[in-house]
Amino acid sequence: MLLAIDCGNTNTVFSIWDGARFIATWRIATDHKRTADEYFVWLSSLMMLTRTEAQVTEAIISSTVPRVVFNLRVLCNRYFDCRPLVVGKPECALPVAPRVDQGTTVGPDRLVNTVGGFDRHGGNLIVVDFGTATTFDVVDTDGAYIGGVIAPGVNLSLEALHMAAAALPHIDIARPALAIGTNTVACMQSGVYWGYIGLVEGIVRQIRAERDRPMKVIATGGLAPLFQQGTELFDSVEDDLTMHGLRLIHHYNKELETA
Repeated sequence: MLLAIDCGNTNTVFSIWDGARFIATWRIATDHKRTADEYFVWLSSLMMLTRTEAQVTEAIISSTVPRVVFNLRVLCNRYFDCRPLVVGKPECALPVAPRVDQGTTVGPDRLVNTVGGFDRHGGNLIVVDFGTATTFDVVDTDGAYIGGVIAPGVNLSLEALHMAAAALPHIDIARPALAIGTNTVACMQSGVYWGYIGLVEGIVRQIRAERDRPMKVIATGGLAPLFQQGTELFDSVEDDLTMHGLRLIHHYNKELETA
């Protein structure tokens, strides 16, 4: 059994791979103060439902929050008696190294999405991830991450709008019935929703122009299905892309060990 952990700025996702499929996935709010013991109390209760708590023998971690990694490592060492692979660390090899400016550190989530996307769709690919930040990852013909774009995330933009203008309320993101809003909430929803559709379509158009070749576009992240409703841009929407990439990276490293 493989425990795959994807720690983002907002949520941390734990998934169990049984060798053939992911049999369970759980989500918890990311908190750098949460200890390994607290993780285990929460996680073990859920794992009992799938009877997997005694069967996890390996683990892999991707984290965009460095302060969380230590306690996740302790969780794996103390309670599952395994040393986890950590994406982005020297001991965790990638099938194809990223090609970016020297000294640049690429976010682990972007490396994992690149591996998962290339496995499913091949190269000449753009991965759009609707997370705390909205990121665009460009995958070359051979599967290498070669750069991308980082824009503010949807919910981050809504929070900034509320903080900067006290008269504007907190709202939930939704696809508005019309672009022209007739009340404050509808106006804000329209601005954010259609604004982000325009942002995504514009950035993808520019990337394709710079690459001067056809490029598939896949979307992932919690809000991807919502934005799929407003554009025909995406060739695929995949909520399990990151976990798929983590599994592939783990498998690749196990093969290197036995080669």
